[in-house]
Amino acid sequence: MNATLKNAGRWAAGMSFLFAAAMASAATATAVSTATNGGSASANATAQGNANANAVAGATRGGRAVANADAVGIGRGAAIANSTAVADRGLAVSNSSAYGKGRWGGAGVARSDSLAGTVGGIAISDSTARAVGRFGGFAESDSISTATSVGGIAISDGAAISDGLTGGRAESVSDALADTWGGVSESRVRAVSSAERYGTSSANGIGVSVSSRHRVSTANVRAVGRAYRYGNSRVSASAVEIRDR
Repeated sequence: MNATLKNAGRWAAGMSFLFAAAMASAATATAVSTATNGGSASANATAQGNANANAVAGATRGGRAVANADAVGIGRGAAIANSTAVADRGLAVSNSSAYGKGRWGGAGVARSDSLAGTVGGIAISDSTARAVGRFGGFAESDSISTATSVGGIAISDGAAISDGLTGGRAESVSDALADTWGGVSESRVRAVSSAERYGTSSANGIGVSVSSRHRVSTANVRAVGRAYRYGNSRVSASAVEIRDR
């Protein structure tokens, strides 16, 4: 009770630092943290097995928000990681990663979504998804990274990596969006897929960078498809850069 009252007092004074961490095995892990009046919020979620990890952090009035989500799918399980960080006056950092593995006809699915948004400036987002399919298994990795900032400087990075081995199938899709109002925007995308021993693979990467005011905007997209020992591979890459006036 005393600890609860103490935290409430810190919240009212705007000096709160809330840290939430969750871990789960073969289940869902969710962590939510908020802070106001210049406080700092941090949320971390980790899940293993048939995993789903969600982390949300929000800070207002000059606050700082950081969110991290990690999910690992073991056996034929799926790994889904979602992280969101929002700050109204500066710095919002979001990181998410997912790893899925499937074999003997099973599916390894890894999906990672990361969102960072701020009004005051600087929003960084990073999303990584990795999947492996072996012996007829299916591997799918899907990564979405979004960074948006009104004050300026928004960096987003998305990576999707899939491997199909011995008759396995692999698909990689990676999307990254960086948006800014005050200037400087960046978007980096990596989609890598490989097939070996009669496996098939496909990689698809899309990067969008939007900027204004003093501008400076870049979008880097890299899609790589590899095929070894009678494997088949196909790739697709798209990059969009908008600087406005």
